[in-house]
Amino acid sequence: MDLYLSGKRALVTGASKGIGRAVAVALAEEGCDLVLVSRDANALHAVAGDARAAGAARVDVVPADLSRGAEIARVADAVGPLDILVNNAGAIPPGSLLDVDDATWRAAWDLKVFGYVGLTRALYASLKARGGVVVNVIGSAGETFDPNYIVGSTGNASLMAFTRALAKGAAKDGVRVVGINPGPVATGRIEMLLRARAKRDFGDEERWREFHAGMPFGRPALPEEIASAVAFLASSRSGYTAGTILTIDGAPT
Repeated sequence: MDLYLSGKRALVTGASKGIGRAVAVALAEEGCDLVLVSRDANALHAVAGDARAAGAARVDVVPADLSRGAEIARVADAVGPLDILVNNAGAIPPGSLLDVDDATWRAAWDLKVFGYVGLTRALYASLKARGGVVVNVIGSAGETFDPNYIVGSTGNASLMAFTRALAKGAAKDGVRVVGINPGPVATGRIEMLLRARAKRDFGDEERWREFHAGMPFGRPALPEEIASAVAFLASSRSGYTAGTILTIDGAPT
């Protein structure tokens, strides 16, 4: 299926690995020009090579820490005209209310919550000028309210509200805003989270793979499965979809 994305310019945050890398490659396969952002410059350049090999004619790399307002402004200045913004950067740690101190909580939200809000604000005029799309990759913890992932659950819930509230106002500007809530995805991050859970539940973090058995289909999602949904939602094939948050979690019981 042609998604009619050829020649569109897309910015992907958190693009150096995991879902972000998969999104970059998926959009490259559809013919998008890319702006890739993360804190890891070396990894970004490697992903840029993958994206070019997948079909992207132009790939710009902008290393930046999106937890800082000045860095958000620098990225926005470097981007130029933009059709698609994929907010994906974030690394919220596990832990209960008493496990996570204020400094850790604030740092996590500075990147994922305020990073999404700030970058969207900084690029909104550019997106409005081209009838663009914002895709927020959030996370299903915003629906399930895990007390042992309380920073992520509350942060993701706030980004779900941000997505829906912004979509209501953005429609009049011709801008679509949508979200995706992945469940467990086969990345280095899910290993970190499952290791923490295995240590808490079993006293042995090396038993983290045992949790796969309880997942739908006996496995986590693949990053490419999330990336395909991002590409579709960003495309005109999904041109009347706004304010929707698509949950991709395998339908756990």
